Amino acid sequence: MRTLTYRKNHQLKLGIKTEKGILDVEKAVGSFPDMTVVPRTTFELIQAGSKGIDRLETLVELAVKSGEGDLFNLEENLEFGPCVDQPGKIICIGLNYRKHAEESNMEIPEFPIVFSKFNNALAGHHQHIKIPKASDKVDYEAELVIIIGKESSNLSKEDALSSVYGYCTGNDLSARDLQFRSGQWLIGKTLDGFCPIGPYLVSADEVENPNNLIISTRVNGEERQNSNTSDMIFSCEEIISYLSEYMTLSPGDIIMTGTPEGVMMGYAKEAQKWIQPGDDTEVEIEGLGTLNNRFVT
Repeated sequence: MRTLTYRKNHQLKLGIKTEKGILDVEKAVGSFPDMTVVPRTTFELIQAGSKGIDRLETLVELAVKSGEGDLFNLEENLEFGPCVDQPGKIICIGLNYRKHAEESNMEIPEFPIVFSKFNNALAGHHQHIKIPKASDKVDYEAELVIIIGKESSNLSKEDALSSVYGYCTGNDLSARDLQFRSGQWLIGKTLDGFCPIGPYLVSADEVENPNNLIISTRVNGEERQNSNTSDMIFSCEEIISYLSEYMTLSPGDIIMTGTPEGVMMGYAKEAQKWIQPGDDTEVEIEGLGTLNNRFVT
């Protein structure tokens, strides 16, 4: 299942991507009184897991058969929100692609490098993102994002993927001059809007192998990153297992899994072209969708 959030009446609403368009879950539930136990938010869906997906699939079938076209929206008419809007934690993994570590002149890590972002950094597909006045070295980072589906701790690698609700496309935006101002990366990582995710949250049953997906970035149409999640140093299973050893993972938690080579930080100094106002980034992951954002002052 592919879901998304969009703004309506100053609130984020749950939508489902279908062949007829985006189903307005709230309106559809109102049209079918018997469909009472249906997730109406992304968080409720993640908590309900496969049962929630089944109920929403039934709702989609009813809506399609009804012929009521006003239950569906065209994507171009929607203001997207982040596809997961209430995470308890946003956990990020640094230097998790071999070629990216090499281009950054950093050693291959022995253990996952873990840092965090906060909810103020969340942004949606097509959302305009402000470049902070304090930085002139804003960088893109295409990332596969894992969304945890159930409370988990001390997971083995073999069981780790059973805790996953789904996946989405993310951009771990980084203000490099602020990131390396001190030994802590946080200030350059969690600026407002610096964690766009989406357009869709794709349930795990639609992703055959998260460790073998093409991942790329384009800036103003120019390809900057083109790799595969198979180049990750620590696989999705290893990341989840490692994190669950030290903290309880909860439904809706977001895990950013690192970026491949091609970020601007890895270019020679004379060739670096940092993100500027008016630039557009497109981050695309095979099977998950393309996340587009424009940058403004």
